[in-house]
Amino acid sequence: MTKQEKNEVIELLKGKFSQYNNFYITDTESLTVDQVGKLRRVCFNKQVEMKVAKNTLIKKALESIDAEKYAGVYDSLHKVTALLFSENPKDPAVIISGFRKDNNQEKPVLKAAFINGDVFVGDNQLKALTQIKTKNELIGEVIGLLQSPIQRVLGALQNKDNAVTSDAPVAEAPVAEAPAVSEAPSADASTEAPAPEA
Repeated sequence: MTKQEKNEVIELLKGKFSQYNNFYITDTESLTVDQVGKLRRVCFNKQVEMKVAKNTLIKKALESIDAEKYAGVYDSLHKVTALLFSENPKDPAVIISGFRKDNNQEKPVLKAAFINGDVFVGDNQLKALTQIKTKNELIGEVIGLLQSPIQRVLGALQNKDNAVTSDAPVAEAPVAEAPAVSEAPSADASTEAPAPEA
């Protein structure tokens, strides 16, 4: 690889690291060409970008953006490295887990994950990363929590309104019957009443 080609790869990687707040560093060394192709297709279908690059070029790209920010991932840059870039922080973890189950193996291995500024090192972090909450899921939960008291108040008000409207016909029933009862005696009273004196 010429110096020009290396610089092009570094620039490409810098663009990806700047674009995404989440990326996974995986070891794909023991995967066959067919398996790597299959993994790429799965990533593509889930809007996850997969890039394979030399560790030295990955490190140079990261250092040129912010050496301190990415310091936690440098020790993970060894062997064959495939980077998975994603807007959704847990999609790559779900892809890796699913790929392992489908192929009955332990590859690709998670070396590290950089999620919104936090670094998760080691394959033992994979399960936790599959359960991470996305931004939209967290927003949904917050909205649900905020709506819960409002829904209780509205429910109480509706129950009160229902109680008032269900009481109304019962209260009106005697009023409707009252004239009918009072008219009957008054008719009898007028027939039995003595004639006025002259």
